[in-house]
Amino acid sequence: MRANITHCFSIFVVCMIFVPACRGAHGKYAQRLLNDLFRNYTSALRPVENTNDILNVTLQITLSQIIDMDERNQILTAYLWIRQVWNDTYLTWNKDDYDGLDTIRIPGSYVWRPDIVLYNNADDHFTGTMDTNVVIRQDGQIMWDSPIITKSSCKVDVSFFPFDAQQCRLTYGSWTYNGRQLDILNALDSADLADLVDNVEWEVLGMPAKRNMVQYGCCADPYPDVTYTLMLKRRATFYVFNLLIPCVMISFLAPLGFYLPSDSGEKVSLGVTVMLALTVFQLLVAEIMPPSENVPLIGKYYIATMTMITASTALTIFIMNFHHCGPEAKPVPKWAKKFILQYLARICFVYEVGENCMNPQPEKPDPPPEQQPQYMNGQAGKDDLVFKFDRGQDNMSPKIPEEKEDMSQIMSPTCSMGKNPTSHYSVWKNGVFLSLDGGDGASSVGGGVKDSDKAGELGDGGRRRDAGGNRQHMTEERHHFRNVEYIANCYRDQRATQKRAGEWKKVAKVLDRFFMWIFFIMVFFMSLLIMCKAI
Repeated sequence: MRANITHCFSIFVVCMIFVPACRGAHGKYAQRLLNDLFRNYTSALRPVENTNDILNVTLQITLSQIIDMDERNQILTAYLWIRQVWNDTYLTWNKDDYDGLDTIRIPGSYVWRPDIVLYNNADDHFTGTMDTNVVIRQDGQIMWDSPIITKSSCKVDVSFFPFDAQQCRLTYGSWTYNGRQLDILNALDSADLADLVDNVEWEVLGMPAKRNMVQYGCCADPYPDVTYTLMLKRRATFYVFNLLIPCVMISFLAPLGFYLPSDSGEKVSLGVTVMLALTVFQLLVAEIMPPSENVPLIGKYYIATMTMITASTALTIFIMNFHHCGPEAKPVPKWAKKFILQYLARICFVYEVGENCMNPQPEKPDPPPEQQPQYMNGQAGKDDLVFKFDRGQDNMSPKIPEEKEDMSQIMSPTCSMGKNPTSHYSVWKNGVFLSLDGGDGASSVGGGVKDSDKAGELGDGGRRRDAGGNRQHMTEERHHFRNVEYIANCYRDQRATQKRAGEWKKVAKVLDRFFMWIFFIMVFFMSLLIMCKAI
């Protein structure tokens, strides 16, 4: 037992003595290997034994992060790891001569490196790759790994923004060596995406690689390159909630302008306000989009909505003219009464008070005008003093005292007397109907009566007094009749004017409802169309 312990201790002591010696020997051999390799080496020449030989360089790219995608300037900023592998015939050794040392790591400036650059570089300050160490193997294989932040030009197509997908190409090739001197091969069919950091705006779908041999006009020999196509898809959630949904909500306000009452005075103001709101969103989209001929999808939606709002505002102004038709307006045409007030009103669910969709209230016919009494020999019959009014005229008597207007001051050149409208001004004064053409109503109406009075003066005195009393009584009744007839005809004219204005207001209301539904359908289908692009 004691002998075993002594043996183990001896082995431990030997190891502690020889391990530092081995480590020192390893560093010593590495220093000697470095001196031997670069004694007659130059990094200025291509490391081939024969100048006609083609040096093969294998390129591999690892995409680490997408830093920025500037659509307006069409620049992609990405963080890449680039690995380049080639063989240097002057940097080979036998590892047995150097205590089994098979690889060394030295600064990259010590060896020749291919001048592979990014062809579509868009960086203002071109710095190239980071000057990192290279790994040299005993068979002459050199591997150079270097990180780099690249800014490459990328053709951005914003036709379907914010539901667009982009393809950005990164083309790598030698700047001075042609295909007869240096050949570039891609190590993998696509870039390595295992260590990719997710971007909040863009989703990486893939990054395939393709080798090309391009013949440029400046040179006779072809130049090889490797093109990586970065396929991106935009995450549209941010733009949907901040640009699209507010626009859709504002768009649905435009048809509601037709539902506002015309007397509110806010119909045109609502359309102008919605137009200004959409203009602000349009400017926000224009700031982030490149100034190209391809109009973004959301931009087309904004333009279509603004055009619709412009049309709705113009139609609103046109319809408000119908609503505010005055007494001088012409009657509603028959075709408009039949098509708009009957058929279109039912389709748009526009009814008067007391009407419904199943039992519309029929229109009341206009009452026939009163017949003017016929006078025969200055005398009127008993039937001339019988007044017949329709139901609308029965309500005339309580309305007159309600208005409390001084009827003695009302002058009207438009009210008609029976079938024959007056062509002169008439006035009430002290309960007597006077004519402004000269004389009062009694003198103008009872002219024939006065002539018969002169003839009756030749008869018997008693008979003359009785006849005179009857004639005076009949003259007074005729005065009252003409006064009442004048009031009735004025009221009838006023009702006709109100009915004409009411018909135009109903026409405007029906047109408002019709265009409201039309524009609601347009906004719905426009919104549905742009939402389908997101699926």
